[in-house]
Amino acid sequence: MSSTRALKSRIRSVKSTKQITKAMQLVAASKMRKAQDAEKAMEPYTSAARELLTHLAAQGETDRHPLFQVPEKVRSRLLIVVGTDKGLAGAYDANVLKLYTKQLMEDEAAGIKNQTIAIGRRANRFVSRLKSVTVAAAYQDLPDDPSGTQLRAIVDTAIDAFNTGDIDVVDIVYTEFLSSVTQQATVRRILPAGFEKMAEVSEDVRTAEFEPSAEEVLEAVTYRLVEAQVYYYLLTARASEYIMRMLAMKNATDNANDLIDDLTLAMNKARQSAITQELAEISGGVEAMK
Repeated sequence: MSSTRALKSRIRSVKSTKQITKAMQLVAASKMRKAQDAEKAMEPYTSAARELLTHLAAQGETDRHPLFQVPEKVRSRLLIVVGTDKGLAGAYDANVLKLYTKQLMEDEAAGIKNQTIAIGRRANRFVSRLKSVTVAAAYQDLPDDPSGTQLRAIVDTAIDAFNTGDIDVVDIVYTEFLSSVTQQATVRRILPAGFEKMAEVSEDVRTAEFEPSAEEVLEAVTYRLVEAQVYYYLLTARASEYIMRMLAMKNATDNANDLIDDLTLAMNKARQSAITQELAEISGGVEAMK
């Protein structure tokens, strides 16, 4: 009987864990869809910025802007590494931090000085243990829609370091959401600023008058372009985090179901064995009384 009671207790415990993992799976799925919706919502804005920059680039305006200047040689680099604030997301953080470590090793081999902006509690914890890394800034507990002051703080830190000449290039290490089954740790360049030129520019943009001047419009649009790129990378990283957490929780739920089946089978066998033993004892007692 003690074995049966122990198995019942384990089954109750596993069922309780299963309820938690199932709930976390559903929450992650919901948040992933919201992150994807936010990512799609910014596409018209990004397209308009690209169109305007294509027009200004054709007039040579971007050639004179400091954020578009490509250094002859990279002597220093700022890395923005995007991790999670919570665990239970499979290999998400391990993949990002492995790629980040690889970038540090390549910089060291090439004699490139390095600074880091760490985003997420896991990334902060990892970077803080590296003695050779200079931490320019650290952020954690960012909202799912990282707009506003948090986003501007990250962008301003990167742009200020680039404008002062402390940093030659700025790269971001994040997890790109390719599909519901594929997420890949990736490195993208943010500064010097770059964009994909559009094949055509609308008549409205070609005939537009820039107030107060084309230079000031370019300044504002370039800042927004860098901000939009960082925003996009944070959104796709968050979507990747949630899909990986959803899959991890689904696997945990499936494993809980398998474990419950195994424990139930073991409990039934133990119960049957106990009944068989009791019947044998009764039969033995009856035979002894004859």
